[in-house]
Amino acid sequence: MALQTVSAGQTKIGWIGTGVMGASMCGHLIRSGFSTTVYNRTREKAQPLIDQGAVWADTPRTVAEQSDVVFAIVGFPRDVRQVFLCPNEGALAGCKAGNVLVDMTTSEPSLAVEMYEKSKEKGVHMLDAPVSGGDKGAREGILSIMIGGDAEVVAALAPCWEAMGKTLVHQGAAGAGQHTKMVNQTLISSMMVGVCEALIYGHRAGLDLDTVMQSVASGAAGSWSLTNLGPRIIANNFDPGFFVEHFVKDMGIALAESRRMGLSMPGLALAEQLYQSVQAKGWAKNGTHALTLALAEMSGFDWLDR
Repeated sequence: MALQTVSAGQTKIGWIGTGVMGASMCGHLIRSGFSTTVYNRTREKAQPLIDQGAVWADTPRTVAEQSDVVFAIVGFPRDVRQVFLCPNEGALAGCKAGNVLVDMTTSEPSLAVEMYEKSKEKGVHMLDAPVSGGDKGAREGILSIMIGGDAEVVAALAPCWEAMGKTLVHQGAAGAGQHTKMVNQTLISSMMVGVCEALIYGHRAGLDLDTVMQSVASGAAGSWSLTNLGPRIIANNFDPGFFVEHFVKDMGIALAESRRMGLSMPGLALAEQLYQSVQAKGWAKNGTHALTLALAEMSGFDWLDR
């Protein structure tokens, strides 16, 4: 499988999925000088990228036919399977030997391995490269990118990683990037419970939450979630940096993998159940910090009307 040198102005990039994260990530590649072809289920969401010079394609297969390297960041494992492996319209069907496919969705490690093996049969390189950093990290090009697959392919895509992220780590063979993202999501799950509960406590105690943040965000309790999502919670801004429904999906994958490995993960299981309640109350399309709304309701008050 010959691997082409990747460089702006020479390598043709394909991008599938232009949502909260994908639009910003693809935009960085366009501004870095990569010729780009895009696909999204709704063309309207891809229009800002088209306005920047990207070319529209009607199917993932067409994206691949016009590209050397194809990135995708979509919603759920079923979407990943559809955009990459659909026999008639999937990206793999449009690839030539030597092309590279990169799944940046948080998805199932087993699916990453399956796609790697099916791509290899066709002479195509495949990487799993989920990210962390939310909408802010995507906009600012400072994402943490966790990569699974062949080391030489990871190295060849360095100009692309550098356009989108700040922390770029090859974690191992196919599926290793997705397993690392499960570690990330497990860490965040219980952390988000703590962030939301702490701010609810501070409010009920009659404290000024902005003043509280000055004390706690820079101390031992500090975290990315507190620093970036705490102010949004205080301001009643529950717009998604990362959708609740996608976080529920991620925790479900992590729990399934933990069961397969014979692990007991009570903290993760509790967080997943709490987020199921957030989703059931109609906040699936809000950001993960909407957990505050459900926890406040459990204590008998409406956070938005506090």
